[in-house]
Amino acid sequence: MGRVTERRRVIRIRDGVVSTRPDTLVAEEPMEIRLGGKPLAITMRTPGDDFALAAGFLVSEGVLASADELAHIVYCAGASGGDAGSGGGANTYNVVDVRLAAGVPVPDITLERNVYTTSSCGLCGKASLDAVRTRTRWPLDTGPDTPVRLAPATLAALPDRLRAAQRVFERTGALHAAGLFTADGELLDIREDVGRHNAVDKIIGRALQEGRLPLSSSVLMVSGRASFELAQKAVMAGIPVLAAVSAPSSLAVDLAAETGLTLIGFLRGSSMNVYAGEHRLAVPGAAG
Repeated sequence: MGRVTERRRVIRIRDGVVSTRPDTLVAEEPMEIRLGGKPLAITMRTPGDDFALAAGFLVSEGVLASADELAHIVYCAGASGGDAGSGGGANTYNVVDVRLAAGVPVPDITLERNVYTTSSCGLCGKASLDAVRTRTRWPLDTGPDTPVRLAPATLAALPDRLRAAQRVFERTGALHAAGLFTADGELLDIREDVGRHNAVDKIIGRALQEGRLPLSSSVLMVSGRASFELAQKAVMAGIPVLAAVSAPSSLAVDLAAETGLTLIGFLRGSSMNVYAGEHRLAVPGAAG
C-alpha cells in the first residue's frame, strides 16, 4: 500500500553552500473509484483513508446519504495487471469498488458524469447551482432562527487549530487540510491530502461511515481557497458553514447565497470576509 510520505535525495543550496540531504515528500498516487464494478472517477490523492474518500465523493455526487445505503467498499485485487482469471497481478491498492446496499438505485454513471461533474472542477454556471440545490437531501436553513451561531473570535481561532493538527504538513509542507469543528471551535476531525477536495471527501466519508450525516451543527475549515467544488461538498453533506484562509471563487459565493451556506474567506487572525450566510454570525447587524 502507498505510504503517506516518501524520501528523496535533494541538493540543498543555502547562502552559496551546496550540500546533499534526504527530503521528506508527500506521496501522490492515482485512485480509481468504481461503482458496482464500473469506473466512475480517477482522483490524485495522498494514500490513506481511501474508503472514506470514495464514500465522501459519492455523498458529494448525491449517490449516498447514509451508512445503511452502503454495502461495502473493497480494494480491487490484481489492479496492476496479470492474468485476471487466475487472480494474477499485484494489488496496487489504487482501485476501490463501492457496492450499494440492496434496493439502493445505481445511477446511470455515464449520464450522471455528463450532466453533473464534480470530481475536479465541476460544471460552470446556473446548471451547477440548480443541481446542488435540488439534489442535496439536507437543505440548509436560511432564516434568522438558525441553531448554529458563530462568534467571530471562535472563527478566528480555527486556522491555528487546523495548522497545529496537521501532522504530515509539518514534515512535508505540501499538504492541504480540511478540519471539522463544532460551533464552539472544538476540533472533531482532520484529514490531509494533496488535493483539498480529497481532504474534504475524507472528512465527509468518515462521517457517513459512522452514521453522522448530516453534519448540520459543524463548521468546515479548509486550507487554501474556497472553490465551488468545496462549497458544493459542504452543502451536500449538510454542513452550514465553510471557512477558508484564502479567497472564494465567484461561483462558490453564488452557490452559498443560493443554498444558505455561510461562506467565509480570508480568515486570518481577527480578520475575515463574510460572503454569504451572515445570519449565522453572532454579531450585531450580521443577520441583515
